[in-house]
Amino acid sequence: MTPPPARRRRGTAPERSLPRRGSVRRSQMITTYGVGSLVAVDNESFIVSGTDSWNVSDAPIIHEHRLANILGVKYFRLPPASDDTSRDGVRVRRFPLWHSCPKCGTLQHVRGFNSPPGKNECGDCEEELVPSRFVMACAHGHIDDFPYWKWAHRNNRQVGETGLCGGTMRLRSSGKTASLRSILISCGCGVPEVSMEGAFRGKALSDLKVRCDGRRPWLKDAPAEACSEAPRTLQRGSSVAWQAIVKTALSIPPWSGGLAARLTDHWDELRVMTRDEIKIYLKALTVKESYEFSLDAVVTLLHAENHEDEGEDGEQSKDSAYVALRKTEYERLSEGNPESSADRDEQFICEPPKTSASALVPYGVSTPMLVKRLREVRALKAFSRIDTPDTHSDIHEAQLSLAPQEWLPAMEVQGEGVFLRLDERRLDAWAQSVAVAARVERIRNNQLRQLRERAKDPKAVPASPTTPRTVLLHTLAHALINEWSLDGGYPTSSLRERLYADDKMAGFLIYTATSDSAGSLGGLVAQGEPTRLEKSLPSALSRARWCSADPLCVESEASGAGGINLAACHACVLLPETSCELNNGLLDRALLIGTPEDPSIGFFHDTQSL
Repeated sequence: MTPPPARRRRGTAPERSLPRRGSVRRSQMITTYGVGSLVAVDNESFIVSGTDSWNVSDAPIIHEHRLANILGVKYFRLPPASDDTSRDGVRVRRFPLWHSCPKCGTLQHVRGFNSPPGKNECGDCEEELVPSRFVMACAHGHIDDFPYWKWAHRNNRQVGETGLCGGTMRLRSSGKTASLRSILISCGCGVPEVSMEGAFRGKALSDLKVRCDGRRPWLKDAPAEACSEAPRTLQRGSSVAWQAIVKTALSIPPWSGGLAARLTDHWDELRVMTRDEIKIYLKALTVKESYEFSLDAVVTLLHAENHEDEGEDGEQSKDSAYVALRKTEYERLSEGNPESSADRDEQFICEPPKTSASALVPYGVSTPMLVKRLREVRALKAFSRIDTPDTHSDIHEAQLSLAPQEWLPAMEVQGEGVFLRLDERRLDAWAQSVAVAARVERIRNNQLRQLRERAKDPKAVPASPTTPRTVLLHTLAHALINEWSLDGGYPTSSLRERLYADDKMAGFLIYTATSDSAGSLGGLVAQGEPTRLEKSLPSALSRARWCSADPLCVESEASGAGGINLAACHACVLLPETSCELNNGLLDRALLIGTPEDPSIGFFHDTQSL
């Protein structure tokens, strides 16, 4: 653990004021410290400013036409990087604004401490100020300082209503326990000292007549919005204080070559041209850019775009567009894209293995596809507070900038993977089992109950998408990731799943999930060879048959957040959160191998003797 920095004390000579800098990885600007999130730098706290204040002049541009079309932007950008000599970077603003002095205990707005220029310390005690541990936020994404004054005066109605007392507020800790009861707030006006106990109740702030002012401190000069949501108290570092809404897409033909990126600035003109006009336009463009543009390839791209745009109008079609995006990927992964027919700029190479996959037939696994080269783009569309995308049906998406922009922050991952499909006929026959349907129904009911508890209108909660096919594919993907991590030497967190599960899809892609060298060594593709898969698949199922937490794990009636898992725990099939698409939900290894009382409910129950 890194020790805290030494206290800065004033000497006889004035200390040089240096600009405050903190650093995070570019990928963290999409998943952890994106726009609107709170980031701690040394002993201070800041909120990341909107994308309209970023300096992106040197930030690389990322092209992924399919995803950009759905999100309504032209392109994506990597978050800017900076060093000690550059002025580029992501801007932040100080938040929360209420601080306390650890020596004298004064609790007030940071401007009231009379700090020396360039420093954040108490003007009287020369001690570094401590940002407030608590903030208040609402489900519409607004965030503000915790109302300490109203909380301290909540039992004195006369003073609380007038808003005048003239006292100085102080914060101290009794040190008796680590609970909120030990955090005490007092005021010099003489009101009784109160603790923070009860501040996290759902109606704690509403009872004080505290309303959300609609403030968006991450957006410069943003006017306050009218908001009817009830604010709630949160800890500054709480996981629900900021939740990224990230959309992803694989680069697949015809968009995975270099042609689509070269034509990004010309789409508007090309869309309205005839074939003859496009031919003339490309001739001029070839001379200008010294690149040979193929007329047939450009026309193919335009036809592909028109096909994807059909039926897209309104918010409802946007949801269906994401489903269509996955279906297109599933079709391309199933079909493949051989290396022999691809050019050198091709970012998607997918081929079947050269050896026979007949040994996998008893397991209901179709011929695996070896994805020797792939590229995934992950874009930060928006963010949420209080409600999370996986637990709330009508989540509000807070905007990243005050005015709409033609780009979104994104990152790209280039690596490799293995695509597996299950026999759909065998899947449908297995899913008709009464015992299988009963287990999945329990998961579905727990998920619906969780959604109803969090929804504003419980009657408006949509039907759960949980099906036997979804749970089985998801759990099998987790089992194989754990197995390949042990067999191939990959860190589990460096692998990631991508599920394709509905009435017409029954497969999943396991691929490298990091942008470092772990995704370029070929070790993961080797796991998809039938000679290795026929060993690793039975081994993964064998590990799933026994968990060190059994019999509690396999007999569990509900587990995981919200009880949306059955037989699944950290000792068997749970993965790091970065590896799972569904936040470790909708898992049940009993659907793989059955239970001791009823082995037949497992899809692979009859393979134990193989």
